[in-house]
Amino acid sequence: MTKTHEGYFFEDYRVGQVVRHAVPRTVGAGERALYHALYPARHALYSSDSFAQACGLSAAPLDDLIAFHTVFGKTVPDISLNARANLGYAEGRWLAPVWPGDTLTASSEVIGLKQNSNAQTGVVWVRTTGRNQRDEAVLSYVRWVMVRKRNPEAAAPEPVVPELSDAVDPRDLVVPAGLDFGSYDFDLAGEPHRLGDYAVGETIDHVDGVTVEEAEHMMATRLWQNTAKVHFDATQREDGRRLIYGGHVISMARALSFNGLANAQMIVGLNGGAHASPCFAGDTIRAWSEVLDRAETGAPGVGAIRLRLVATKERGGGLRGADGKYLPHVLLDLDYWALMPI
Repeated sequence: MTKTHEGYFFEDYRVGQVVRHAVPRTVGAGERALYHALYPARHALYSSDSFAQACGLSAAPLDDLIAFHTVFGKTVPDISLNARANLGYAEGRWLAPVWPGDTLTASSEVIGLKQNSNAQTGVVWVRTTGRNQRDEAVLSYVRWVMVRKRNPEAAAPEPVVPELSDAVDPRDLVVPAGLDFGSYDFDLAGEPHRLGDYAVGETIDHVDGVTVEEAEHMMATRLWQNTAKVHFDATQREDGRRLIYGGHVISMARALSFNGLANAQMIVGLNGGAHASPCFAGDTIRAWSEVLDRAETGAPGVGAIRLRLVATKERGGGLRGADGKYLPHVLLDLDYWALMPI
């Protein structure tokens, strides 16, 4: 009997199935240091204990996307090891800060299945929850993945396509206990712009760019214990190129967005997202943001800003062509909520 795991294929999933993912991961200050080395991340709340304490927290939590990547990485062997593509995200909420020393685990429930017309692949929808060592939920999100079939002749399941919200209601966003921007230090944060300084419809060019290197993206993907074959094994693609993990693009774009959005401190909601085009080593990632909405929260001095973050692999505006499809230079289209001082 074989002792190796080839991953799940489309016909292995059932709606309602719950998968507990291996392996628990204790995260610490090392993850923060390496994350900030891999990406130009500079948001003050995640960089400085004293800044975080002045905002009512006990210390600086780990970056929101460290939590996302760690939880996501747990799911890969069971959900996307045999994936053709990670298609999208919805209904994501950060439910509690992750602190150095926390141990994260993850589980996923299959909430939808639909075989594609080619009978070679199908789409799997899962709702993933990350928990800490106290069994407290720290993160929840839905994603859908195109997964290969082991046997194209296998019977197709009855299609179940979940109904998902277009956006997380700002009333459902979770503000960390104690967070207070009433005495927020804009000088130390790096920019003077408050929530009221941003207008719905405004776009911000984040100016800078970073060229992706093979070594860095593979190091990042290993850091998150993401085992997807296409990120490491060049023989998995006909063009012989390793595909950059989409989360690497998300973190790079988020870090680049500091220039113009330095006070969008904490990501607390993920409304939707699409990896529009593949990214490869040698591509230069640039980013721009569009302000979609603003909202109040119940925390002192804390507002929420809804942003569309777009990553591209060359200069130039535009998102979609006349046919409604993403333009070839667009890598990422991400819709999220962040907390910002009022």
